[in-house]
Amino acid sequence: MSQSLPQPDQTRVTLAKTPDFRDSYANSVQVRLSVWDFQLIFGTMEQTAADEVQISNFQGIYLSPQQAKALHSVLSHNLAQYEQTFGPISLENARPGEPRFNGGPVH
Repeated sequence: MSQSLPQPDQTRVTLAKTPDFRDSYANSVQVRLSVWDFQLIFGTMEQTAADEVQISNFQGIYLSPQQAKALHSVLSHNLAQYEQTFGPISLENARPGEPRFNGGPVH
């Protein structure tokens, strides 16, 4: 399946899914960086005991600093639209310096 999107400068961008494309759900994202790139590591987090959380990482994606900044811009824009439509997103029970979502840590 592919989709063509016209751009303001008349460049045609075609989106296509490769044979190994997959959709996955992640409730854990870790960010690592170096001078050359950013790495996003996606996983699922599960509370295994009252005092234990297990994170199973399943995908790592490397981004250039420029792509990371572009992703930041796109996410910020889309989060603002989401909150305008559905209301504020709350990071509950957050302690200073430790962001949390739904009571669990944001990695």
